[in-house]
Amino acid sequence: MAGSSFGKIFRITTWGESHGPALGCVIDGCPAGVELSESDIQPFLDRRKPGNAAVATARKESDICEILSGVYEGRTTGTPISVMIRNSNQHSGDYDELKDVFRPGHADMTFDAKYGIRDHRGGGRSSGRETAARVIAGAVASKVLSQLGIKVEAYTRSIGPVESDLSDYSRSAVLANATAMPDINANARALEYIADLKTKCDSCGGVMECIISGVPAGVGDPVFDKLDALLAHAAMSIGAVKAVEIGDGVLAASSTGSRNNDSFKALQSGRIVKRTNHSGGILGGISDSSDIRVRCSVKPTPSIAREQKTVTKDGENTVIAIKGRHDPVIVPRAVVVLESMCAITVLDAMLNGMSSRIDNLVTIYKK
Repeated sequence: MAGSSFGKIFRITTWGESHGPALGCVIDGCPAGVELSESDIQPFLDRRKPGNAAVATARKESDICEILSGVYEGRTTGTPISVMIRNSNQHSGDYDELKDVFRPGHADMTFDAKYGIRDHRGGGRSSGRETAARVIAGAVASKVLSQLGIKVEAYTRSIGPVESDLSDYSRSAVLANATAMPDINANARALEYIADLKTKCDSCGGVMECIISGVPAGVGDPVFDKLDALLAHAAMSIGAVKAVEIGDGVLAASSTGSRNNDSFKALQSGRIVKRTNHSGGILGGISDSSDIRVRCSVKPTPSIAREQKTVTKDGENTVIAIKGRHDPVIVPRAVVVLESMCAITVLDAMLNGMSSRIDNLVTIYKK
């Protein structure tokens, strides 16, 4: 199938199915000499895997990663890096009755229309489990970006009607809270809301946001490969994401030019900065050195135990109440996926941008 690769120079390809023996990622274009081991990747995978019954599926996967190639004596070699995680807790029988039925809100019908065959066990390639492979690549990209002083940090901005208080932002709270929200009070209220929905056999959506800081001005290209366009592509490729905003996003439509424009000022050092950041760190598709802000709206989990109307492959009307183990809300586990896709995108754009000026080539190659 097409569409399993992303990026131009730092290029990733994910493989494997939700209920297959394993899944993983092949990363090409990672610079040689980066210190890398499984211990750099595992914390990212631990943030994505189910860990709290209040917000996650009951499926328990250890998601222990194995680096198969591309690393020698603890450093990347510049060759393709292949990393695998094995599936160990599949309950494929939970999906037997779905073999010939299309689940509302899922890709069952569209997969069948495109390929004429589909893996009904957990959705195969369309399952959210595929994102574990993206997180592997995101961990590697984040490790490279950290050496450039660039941080990529995502969090849950809201779950259903519960909004995070960003004035009380705490990164430690994001990493500790079951909801990945940055403040304790919002986390508690969101857990109550989710618990109530679970009693009603229902689910909810929310909003997640990623802040990318330390990106220098000049990253991105001004036409089809605008940095914000690439970030939107990366974010929208996450299965449950239905809308992406950069900076003020949709609020810009109700603003005015005098309010929305970010005025400039020069520091004593001579560096040019913006006084505000309505643009979200990108102007004309190119980074301006301000924080890049990417915000994503995530739909409710489509797999719910409530009865829903649907059809069979043969076009017969029927009803379905989905069994199995499913997240009541996708956002908390998707936060690290957004973080990973943003890291991959920014690193690839920086590597692509190295050829934009002659002085870059002179610095690297002239003896």
